[in-house]
Amino acid sequence: MSLLLTAGLLGIVEGLTEFLPVSSTGHLILAAKFFGYDDSQWAVFDIVIQLGAILAVVVHYWRTFWAVLQGLIRREPLAIRFLVNLLVAFIPAVVLGLIFKKKIDVLLESPMVVAWALLVGGVAILAIERVVKPGEYEGLGQLSTKKALGVGFMQCLAMIPGVSRSGATIMGALCMGINRATAAEFSFFLAIPTMLGATVLQLASHRHELMSGSSAVGVNEIAVGFVVSFVVALAVIKGFVAYVGRHGFTPFAIYRILAGAAAIYALSHMA
Repeated sequence: MSLLLTAGLLGIVEGLTEFLPVSSTGHLILAAKFFGYDDSQWAVFDIVIQLGAILAVVVHYWRTFWAVLQGLIRREPLAIRFLVNLLVAFIPAVVLGLIFKKKIDVLLESPMVVAWALLVGGVAILAIERVVKPGEYEGLGQLSTKKALGVGFMQCLAMIPGVSRSGATIMGALCMGINRATAAEFSFFLAIPTMLGATVLQLASHRHELMSGSSAVGVNEIAVGFVVSFVVALAVIKGFVAYVGRHGFTPFAIYRILAGAAAIYALSHMA
């Protein structure tokens, strides 16, 4: 498989899975294992294409961010609460991510951890869907700081590859009585500081590789992956909130269970 084709396929995987509750990191880890490419050579690529997904959120919700910026200038309470809630939810990932970075890096090397996390996470989503009653719609600026912090701690579960950042935040929000649409939007907004922070940290750890240009994956592959990730993620964001509002998260749970079970079987039979 050519490098450009691999870049395009990985861009599709990132764009499709980053904001769905199925784990983009987990899918990229499994892709490296099953398709046999050297994921260490694609480390910088995987980092940069996440920025494409982040850009998709900014583009889709630009009116919201513009309104918040104007509200902050005018010191409007809803705009201030929006920013405060976003920062409060972001803090747990920063603190715990720095504390457990080495252990997280070890987990990222285990496809079997991803497979089991997919399966168990799917079962958890099914259980939450059956037990939890959806709450009323609230904007991020209307949520209490306590709920925002709770969602932030739930996001930390995604440090285990395969758990899914969006899945952990959305399901955690539902358990706290937050409406499905609000939970999904909160997850999208929270992705921006979280993914930017993770990207900066990873770029810093790969700075020598970037400066030397030693990676086999070049600018062309990164550009293809970035653009594809952005376009696919933008399409996913546009349709996801409307879809879960009508159908819930059960289809994603079933997919996780099937994908996790298949991966466990395949990995256990690989030499």
